[in-house]
Amino acid sequence: MFKPLSLFIGLRYTLTRKRNFFLSFVSLISMLGISLGVLILIVALSVINGSIATLRSEALKSVPHVTIAGAQLETDWQAHLNTAVSSGRVLAAAPYLEGEAALRFQGQNSFIRLRGVEPALEAEVVNNAGQRYSELLAALAQTDNGIILGTQLAGALGIYSTGEVSITALGSLLARSLSDTEGFEVVGFADFGVYGNNNIALVNLARAQTIFENDAGVDTKLRLRVEDIFAAGAIAQELFGGMPGVSIQPWQEVQANLFNALNMEKILTSFMLLMIVVVGAVNIISTLVMAVSDKGADIAILRTMGASRATILKVFVIQGLVAGALGTFLGAVLGVILANNITYLSLQLENAINSLFSNANFYFISHLQTRVDMSEVVLVCVAAMIISFLATLYPAFRASKIQPAEVLRYE
Repeated sequence: MFKPLSLFIGLRYTLTRKRNFFLSFVSLISMLGISLGVLILIVALSVINGSIATLRSEALKSVPHVTIAGAQLETDWQAHLNTAVSSGRVLAAAPYLEGEAALRFQGQNSFIRLRGVEPALEAEVVNNAGQRYSELLAALAQTDNGIILGTQLAGALGIYSTGEVSITALGSLLARSLSDTEGFEVVGFADFGVYGNNNIALVNLARAQTIFENDAGVDTKLRLRVEDIFAAGAIAQELFGGMPGVSIQPWQEVQANLFNALNMEKILTSFMLLMIVVVGAVNIISTLVMAVSDKGADIAILRTMGASRATILKVFVIQGLVAGALGTFLGAVLGVILANNITYLSLQLENAINSLFSNANFYFISHLQTRVDMSEVVLVCVAAMIISFLATLYPAFRASKIQPAEVLRYE
C-alpha cells in the first residue's frame, strides 16, 4: 500500500521503540500533559455549563421568558394574549403586574416585589413545575385577598402557617399615606427560585391593580412562555415587533449582568486551563529537539538520497502531531466520561471517606449538574491540535536546515 515518505518515516519514528529511554520518557510526558489539559478543560467546561443551566432554571422560575409591555396592554391585554397564543412557538401567555411594596407582619417589615397574576393562566406560563404550585394558584384564585409568599421571605418574617399580612405600595409609603394599606391572608409558600424566594409575593391581578393604581410606571404586562428560550426575543419580535408603543424584553436582558459574568468566567477559566495544554506542547518541542539531535545522521542520509527539506520538515511535524493527536484523543475520551459521571463519583468518594472515619461529615457538591456540550469538546480538541502543530514547527524547521555534509563528515 502506498504511503507518502514523510508520513511513513514520521510514524516509524513515533511508534517504534526508542533506544533513548530519556527521549521516550519525555515523549510520554508530553502526550500525558496534553491529555491532562484536554481532560481538565472538558470537565471544567461541563461543570460551568451545568452551573449556568441550573442558575438559568432557577432564574426562570420568577423571570418571564419574554415580557411584553405597552400602554395598550393596560386596557386590552386579552387581545395581545390571543395574538401570542396563536403562534405555535408560544406555549402559554399570561398578564401580570409587578411593583415595589412594603409587607408588614407582627411589627416586622420587608420590602418586596408584589406581583399580581391571573392564577388560571399563571399556572401554565411559569417554569415552576410541581403539583404543589398549581394547588397554591388554585387556592389564590378562590381567595380574593390571598397572597403567596416566597419561602425565604416567609421564613425571614417568621410566617410558618397561614396568617394575616398588610401590604402598602411603595408610592403610598413615600407619600406617607397609609390609608391605602390592605390586608391579605397567606394561602401558602412557593419556590420562586434562588433569585426570587426572598422578595417575591403573588396576589390576584385585580387586587394588585387596586394597590398600585396611584404608582406611576406600574402597568399591566404580558409574559410569554416559548418553546425555545434562547430564541425568546426573536419569537416575540415576530409577533409584536411591528406594533407601535410595544416594548419587548427577553429574559437575557433582564438577567444580563448575571449571565454575562458567568460567560466571562467561563472564557477566563478556559483560557487558564488551556495553559496546561500549552505546557504539554512545550514538552513536544523538547522531545522533537532531542529527536532531531538523535536522528541527525538519518536526516543527512535521507537528504543525500534525494529527500527535500520540505519532506524532512513534514517528518517531524507528523511525529509531533501523532503525540498531540494521541494525547488529545485520550484526554477527550476520559474527559467526557469523567464529566458525565462526576456527580456519581463525588458521591461515592464522599461515602468512602465518611465510612473510613468515625463521626466524619465530608460533603461534596453531589447535587451539582454537569452538561457536556459536544461542540465545545470538538473546539477543545481542535485547539489542542493547533497548539501541538505550532509546537512542531521550530524543531521541524531546524531538522530541515541540517546540512548532510557537515553531519556525515565525521561518520
